[in-house]
Amino acid sequence: MIANRILRQSRSALNMKTSIQAIATNSVLPWSYTAKTPSVGTLPQTNNDSLPALFRPLQIRSLVLKNRIVVSPMCTYSSENGFLNDWHLVHLGQFAIGGAALVIQEATAVQANGRITPYDAGLWMDEQMEMTERIVRFIHSQNCAAGIQLAHAGRKASTKAPFHQQPGDRTEPVYVTNKDGGWPDNVVGPSALPFAETYCTPKEISLEEIDQFKQNFVESVERAKKCDFDFLEIHAAHGYLLSEFLSPSSNKRTDDYGGSFENRIRLLLELTSLVRQAWPSTRPLSIRLSCEEWIGEDGWTITDTLRLIPQLVELGVDVIDTSSGGNSPCQRLPVPLEPGYQVPFSEAIKKSNYGARIMTAPVGLITKAKQANDIIEQGHGDLVLIAREFLRDPHFPLRAARELGVNEMSWAPQYQRAKQ
Repeated sequence: MIANRILRQSRSALNMKTSIQAIATNSVLPWSYTAKTPSVGTLPQTNNDSLPALFRPLQIRSLVLKNRIVVSPMCTYSSENGFLNDWHLVHLGQFAIGGAALVIQEATAVQANGRITPYDAGLWMDEQMEMTERIVRFIHSQNCAAGIQLAHAGRKASTKAPFHQQPGDRTEPVYVTNKDGGWPDNVVGPSALPFAETYCTPKEISLEEIDQFKQNFVESVERAKKCDFDFLEIHAAHGYLLSEFLSPSSNKRTDDYGGSFENRIRLLLELTSLVRQAWPSTRPLSIRLSCEEWIGEDGWTITDTLRLIPQLVELGVDVIDTSSGGNSPCQRLPVPLEPGYQVPFSEAIKKSNYGARIMTAPVGLITKAKQANDIIEQGHGDLVLIAREFLRDPHFPLRAARELGVNEMSWAPQYQRAKQ
């Protein structure tokens, strides 16, 4: 009798464990509120023109965003061998609960040697999809779109995470050795020029390696599609591989990928064409650009950006994420940095001849509701990408709605009791 009771208890415990695992793996919540309460960020039927611009819906291809507030991709250096984990579920999920229209996953490497640090997110193999899919499902469950930024770090790869570096020490090497999990002998760039003395000296990427990079990038796009992301961004900014090819300060090649403006933009255009073909025509494609390198005519400038935009438009790019800098330690940013200091790049694109054919999303020191609303209201951008303010306040959209008088916006039902 005792043996039978123990057996029954063991089976019950096993069934409970299996049930919990099934919930964790296959669903977001074991219940649904969607039939009972409005979804997060929902507004009652109203004339959209009467809303503050920040809270007017926006359609990009088949994707309809409930407002213009986007969580910018932010590296958290918390993955192991590229695999996302519970940290990323909580980190990204909180922004969806907070009312953002679109949450973009941090820079996600398309090759193992394309990570900035050994702890970067990756999507270079199928096994990395499982947790990624789970996170996307949760974001979707909160009436929020899910995006991903695909990237290759180029010559800035195999480095220490910022919180593993010595603050203020510009002499300590920032690269990670083989012993500590780095790959300093397999860092590549357009030319064999290090970003700075404390970084690895990269190998000049070969033509065969360029072809492999493009193939691996498209394979990552296919995985992103299977994970059900709604929005995809190509990272071509901040001194990472594609950005390095664009700039004459980091690209000293003498083949078809270096020298003239047309040659330096070749890789980005080739890759964009391949990505647009692989990514569903119903889903938006964005490119993050460092619109200005901040080193004058020796680097990439806003003039170069405006020359590039028409070709990106023709290739089917929908959004330009307008950032700047990151490709040279000699950059001279404006002092002091003013709020929204990168908005003028977005504004310049909107005022160009192609401004009506492409959307823009300024990023950088956008921290206030009125500031974000003014960007949209004044036509300086179609979306606002917000980063650090979301770290300070994951529910920024709910606060912004209240400050702008949009009091009817629904909260997550679990949080309704706190709404005032």
